[in-house]
Amino acid sequence: MRALLVDRQVAIEADGLPAQSDLEAWVSHVLAHHPGEDRHELTIRFVDETESRMLNRDYRGKDAPTNVLSFPFEGPPGVELPLLGDLVICHPVVISEALEQDKSPLAHYAHMVIHGTLHLLGYDHIETLDAEAMETLEADMLAMLGIPDPYGADSPAGNEAGRPDHEDERPDA
Repeated sequence: MRALLVDRQVAIEADGLPAQSDLEAWVSHVLAHHPGEDRHELTIRFVDETESRMLNRDYRGKDAPTNVLSFPFEGPPGVELPLLGDLVICHPVVISEALEQDKSPLAHYAHMVIHGTLHLLGYDHIETLDAEAMETLEADMLAMLGIPDPYGADSPAGNEAGRPDHEDERPDA
C-alpha cells in the first residue's frame, strides 16, 4: 500500500478536534485490515450543525445534523484513482453523543472515523446481517486501540438490543 494521505479540513472553530496524527492512525488501522485495498487518500472535514444538516438533508433526505456522513469516491469507468472519498463529521453532534454515552470525545471520534472509513470501503448497516458484521469489525478494531465496544449490551450507546440507532449512513445508501 502506498502512503496514506488524509486531507484534514476544519470548517468550524472548536476545541477538541482530533489531530492529524489521530486521523491517520485510525484510517491506517482500518486499511491494515483490508490488505488488498489500494485506495489510500481521503478527506475528513469537521463541520458545524448547519453544514451537517444541509448535507444530510440534500443527500439523505433527513433534515437534521448527524454524526458522520460518508461520500465514497466513484470515478468514471476505467479510471483508477487512489481516492476513497470524503467523511464529513459534525463536531457538535459527536461531542453531544460522547457526553450522552459517557465516553471520551476522542474515543467517539475514533469510532466515527473507523465507522465512516468502513462505509467508504463499501460496508453498510442497512440489512441486519450486514450491520452485525460491520459492528463486530468496528468493535474489534476499537478494542485493538484500547477503546470499549460501543455496541456492547452494557454500552450507553446501545439500545435494548445492544445496538445503536444508526443516524449516519452513506448518502448513496
